[in-house]
Amino acid sequence: MPADYYELLGVSRDVTENDLKRAYRGKAREHHPDANPGDDGAEARFKEISEAYAVLSDPEARARYDRFGHEGLRGGMGGPAFDFDLSDIFESFFGGNPFRSGRSRRPAGPPRGDDHETVVDLDFAEAVFGTDRPIEVRTLVPCDDCGGSGAAEGTSPTVCSICEGIGQVRQVRQSFLGQMVTTAPCARCRGIGEEIAEPCRSCRAEGRRAEHVSLVVRVPPGVDSGATLRLSGRGSVGPRGGPAGDLYVHLRVLESDVFVRQGDSLVAELPVTMLQAALGTTLSFDTLDGPQELAVAAGTQPNDTIRLSGLGVPRANGRGRGDLHVVVRVDIPKKLSKSEAVKLKEVAAERGEPVDGNADPVLAGASETQPDGDRRPAGRRKRRHKH
Repeated sequence: MPADYYELLGVSRDVTENDLKRAYRGKAREHHPDANPGDDGAEARFKEISEAYAVLSDPEARARYDRFGHEGLRGGMGGPAFDFDLSDIFESFFGGNPFRSGRSRRPAGPPRGDDHETVVDLDFAEAVFGTDRPIEVRTLVPCDDCGGSGAAEGTSPTVCSICEGIGQVRQVRQSFLGQMVTTAPCARCRGIGEEIAEPCRSCRAEGRRAEHVSLVVRVPPGVDSGATLRLSGRGSVGPRGGPAGDLYVHLRVLESDVFVRQGDSLVAELPVTMLQAALGTTLSFDTLDGPQELAVAAGTQPNDTIRLSGLGVPRANGRGRGDLHVVVRVDIPKKLSKSEAVKLKEVAAERGEPVDGNADPVLAGASETQPDGDRRPAGRRKRRHKH
């Protein structure tokens, strides 16, 4: 079971902020690895002490720890897990970092270039089947005059005279723990390890220049809105020959007037008349793959579905495609001719289905009926005035 943080620092549970800092300084000085040579457990004890201070010095984390203990710091009691960097804590107190001792220093060299982002709009079918989309982005490319070195023609960069090519400078300072060694990027070469005596006039020693670049983005089948494609190395190049960043292409899929996407499936509507639904028929339907003959069975009901296997969206794992679900929409006519109305009433009578036989049907092409019984079009009636 993890040790109690208050006991590790030797403080009470109502310790103040200033007393907590003093306690941490004392414990850190006592258990620092440099103050305990040959003690393999010193670094572990030092990390525990720093972890305890990191939690107790944060009001929110301390409140969760007081209430739930170590479990509350892992997010197990409904709160987020507590995260901290022991290196940052120690450096804020002492300016050094015992947790990085013995590790290799950051290699010198030109830094990596910036990443870029862009948005690409896709038609519905392009998102389903994939496409190669040409785009244009503004980015930083190597300077043609110096080849990206940043040095004038006929010259080349030399090893930095300050950091001797390391890219970093070391500083030794005294603290109550003894001598502390810190490192920082070299100010003369900006951490690259090289300096330029004669800069390139075109790029002013940057080794790069801004330019509009045309690219082709290969969009895989089955993508959807919100998907992001990463084009490695297609961002800006770094200064003076540094590696290029990446280009992130965010996809936005336009809606279809016919199809609705549901995961790997597509859904569409097929309008049929009530007689086609009752008697059955065969209709042509335009899928994304071309026209398909759909058999509408006799007695088809509204919202019945015809499934077309394999005509949906390609699956991301490359294992086939989803299905196309065609939902039948039965359209009831709003107007009938007199003969149509008579025939339908006869059918209803034969089937024993009661209908309002006295009601006049809305006839196809009939004029609008006015409130006073006048069947002339409304625009042709004379307006009556009250006197």
